Amino acid sequence: MAKIKIIVVEDHPLFRQGVVNTFSIVDEFEVVGETSDGENGLLLTRELKPDILILDINLPKMNGHQIMCQIVKEKIPTKVIFLTAYDDVEQIIHAIREGASAYCAKHIDPEQLVNIIKLVIEGKYVIGDKVYDKKSIEAWVDSYSRGQTKNYSDPGRPLKPLSKREMDVLVCLTQGLSNKEIALKLQISHQTVKNHVTSILRKLMVEDRTQAAVYAIRQGWVRLHDYLDS
Repeated sequence: MAKIKIIVVEDHPLFRQGVVNTFSIVDEFEVVGETSDGENGLLLTRELKPDILILDINLPKMNGHQIMCQIVKEKIPTKVIFLTAYDDVEQIIHAIREGASAYCAKHIDPEQLVNIIKLVIEGKYVIGDKVYDKKSIEAWVDSYSRGQTKNYSDPGRPLKPLSKREMDVLVCLTQGLSNKEIALKLQISHQTVKNHVTSILRKLMVEDRTQAAVYAIRQGWVRLHDYLDS
């Protein structure tokens, strides 16, 4: 039987090594790559096309959501498991809607993570200790979405995931770039940038660019020291 090929993308070396060590003693698993930054994680995934990608959210160079969106866009046949410290339901909804198969907190037991990988390979979806099939996970997401009452002045509870390009623009906003500067950096038109900013504010339910930047940092989509150094 072919082994389950895994890539681990995690910027904390000790934690990443612990995950890799856990997988190394499982006969069915083979870790084919590991890295500390998002851009290299995406490159490895493109090249090796693993069965499973273990992915953090808060990563240098490219965050986990950007990687997830790009994997879906490029139709890379890899199932993504978010393993992160950002354990709140809005992040979970965001990840599942983007195409993730599982969302787990970093404090889970190693044996539980091993079992989650096996469930995901079987086509299941996992959130914490709950297992879903495709129909039931879609029902859970829809049920949660319908149950939420939204207030435009209450930022930071988005239910619609940002697109890959919107996430790119949001990262630029946290760097304090103007629309013109964003257009030059991303090689898109000024009007397209304006449209993306409007969509970002609407999806994140915030009133201005500053609130959007603060939300992105708080959610781990942008690293704080990158924001301060920009």
